[in-house]
Amino acid sequence: MYLLGDIGNTDVKICLFSKNDKLIKKIKLQSNKISKNLLNKKLTLMILKKYKIERVLFCSVVPAIYKKIKKILKDKFHLNCMELKELNLKKIININVNKKQIGSDRLSNAISVNDNKNNYIIVDFGTATTFDVVIKNNYLGGIISPGVNLSLNTLVSKASMIPKIKLKSISKVLGKNTLEAVRSGFYWGYLGLIENIIRKISKKTKKKYKIIFTGGLSHLFKKTISFKIFINRNLTINGLLKVVQLIK
Repeated sequence: MYLLGDIGNTDVKICLFSKNDKLIKKIKLQSNKISKNLLNKKLTLMILKKYKIERVLFCSVVPAIYKKIKKILKDKFHLNCMELKELNLKKIININVNKKQIGSDRLSNAISVNDNKNNYIIVDFGTATTFDVVIKNNYLGGIISPGVNLSLNTLVSKASMIPKIKLKSISKVLGKNTLEAVRSGFYWGYLGLIENIIRKISKKTKKKYKIIFTGGLSHLFKKTISFKIFINRNLTINGLLKVVQLIK
């Protein structure tokens, strides 16, 4: 059995896989509501005595939560937890940046798509909207821009006349009221940002890419973007699964 986890600024996802890649259990928690008691309870329900867990691997961009989980797994379940960047990944992917300066979730995404022959741009719609570039077996780095929901929530919190808005795909460009105007600005504004960055990466590197979308809003621009895209919401966890299978 493999216990794998993705600790993000918005959500914490923990998955239990069998050695033949079958997902046995999954829990998802809001990062801002994490407590030691909640983690203890959820992990106890997930990790039953009948399961023999051989590897525990996490990627994390929230060190405080990772430390809590690591301590519970060690003290209560006698499991040694590793963080992705603690491993030697040279056999899986060449990292052409300072590994300390790259989020392990982005690194896991890159490992997930890496097949040693194709080029990829990964767009992850999380707390930040990130772009990561993989050329054959090389992770070249990427771009971090403000997340869609983060930007929207910031605007709502700072502008008293703008109500809470749930972003969705729209056909209109010109809004007839505040809600329509904000939706248009964010939807078409972010679509422009995404397409422009992808074009700039392609022009700068002089390469053709497969475009992978992941994260909570990955479906939002599927029908309007001018590029062919593939959506994979489990990219980060899949990268961790790939690592535990390849590194013994």
